[in-house]
Amino acid sequence: MITVDKQDAITLKITHAMKKSKKLDLDVYLFIPGELNLTSDTVSETDFYYNSITQKRSYFSDKTLLPLVHSRLAQRGRLSSTQYRVSLSLFAYQYVIALDKAVSTLNKEKAEDITSDEVDEVIELALDILKRLRRTIPFDESLKRYYVNIDNYLSWYTEQKFLSLVAHLPRGKEYSTIKERLITLCEKERAHRKLHRYNSRKVREDVTRMSNKMRLLRRLIEHPIVLKEKTLSMGSNIQRAVKGIATGLVMVFVTTSVIWARDYLGEITASFIIAMSFIYALREVFKDDLRDILWRWIRKGKPKWRKRYIDPTTKKAVGNKLEWLDYTSLSKLPDRIKSIRKKRVVQREEAVLHYKAHTSMTTSLFMSGYDETRESLQISLRSLTRLMDKGSNKVYTLKEGQVSRESVEKRHLLNLIIKEDNQDGSPIYYRWKIVLNRSKIVDIEQMDIEQIEDA
Repeated sequence: MITVDKQDAITLKITHAMKKSKKLDLDVYLFIPGELNLTSDTVSETDFYYNSITQKRSYFSDKTLLPLVHSRLAQRGRLSSTQYRVSLSLFAYQYVIALDKAVSTLNKEKAEDITSDEVDEVIELALDILKRLRRTIPFDESLKRYYVNIDNYLSWYTEQKFLSLVAHLPRGKEYSTIKERLITLCEKERAHRKLHRYNSRKVREDVTRMSNKMRLLRRLIEHPIVLKEKTLSMGSNIQRAVKGIATGLVMVFVTTSVIWARDYLGEITASFIIAMSFIYALREVFKDDLRDILWRWIRKGKPKWRKRYIDPTTKKAVGNKLEWLDYTSLSKLPDRIKSIRKKRVVQREEAVLHYKAHTSMTTSLFMSGYDETRESLQISLRSLTRLMDKGSNKVYTLKEGQVSRESVEKRHLLNLIIKEDNQDGSPIYYRWKIVLNRSKIVDIEQMDIEQIEDA
């Protein structure tokens, strides 16, 4: 299952989990309106990859309480302290992700459409998970310090998310009860941290210091479960060889031309010097072009980057990923992608950015009890917004016999199609419409693939 959401105002967040299969092929097609004039000349594939794409892969378990069970076994001496840290971090990490998603879903709705039952469901789930976490506190001092850091962060993060809900709700009297309950719970979490002396008075009274401390605690949570990455650019040795071959071929042409010029023009004369200058000028012009042609021909269809995933605890390589990123055209896309996108006049002018990844994980080397990973692929659209025109359009409207002029912001519609193939059955296709203006992602709407193809 793949989900697409906003990471921040201008960044797409594509999330998926590798469950049963040890291998996954992922194809991401981003269709960009032709009026933005996005090409490899304006933003190269390499620049887009390094500047606009960030990734994070972590351990994952769809059994929500499994990490907590592991941490309790560690508390009783049945698992190592390392396993305790990994399990408790995974429990906290997945709680943060779930709470983030639940609150974001509510905040996306119109404020007046949010019901008390929806808010109560989020509250009950959050309190139940925190209660389970706090039920057993380890006796070992080193484990207890780790538990304190986790509990401190989750308490603060829960308070922050509940306060964001309060800020989103309308000011009507019908929502006063929900707001009061949320505020009461926030005050309880604040009192919980103060009672256990999780933070000093100076930290509690300084919002900046508190935020920075919680950011460090978040990194502490992620450290044991987020796999380390080592990225290698593919073909560097081949590129050197291509450069040498291109230079050699050009020098053969130059040497042959020099010999011919001397035989034809005789000894060194003005004509010979002019001819030599022309030959060396041609060498400089065609050397780079020949090198680029050879490079594109040899590297066509081959992966551009390789990632190695390393367990942060055992330091063992647990998987790898091959990546491609290319500009392409609608005519070169697979037939199924064409049918999903549908070929119309407007689509013919679109730029298509194709990201492809082949991931292979060695689950036998994972931490004990885990056989899944979850990847978050973040794509910043900043490079696209820079290509958008400033200003707005003027629209005239007629109402009750009066003509008025309004300024309407310029928006662009992007299409995102993703193919997910776990190599254990038929691939799954997804499609989203993304509305983008110069400053933010306005809307993300998932489309029904079957209805699109039947239409």
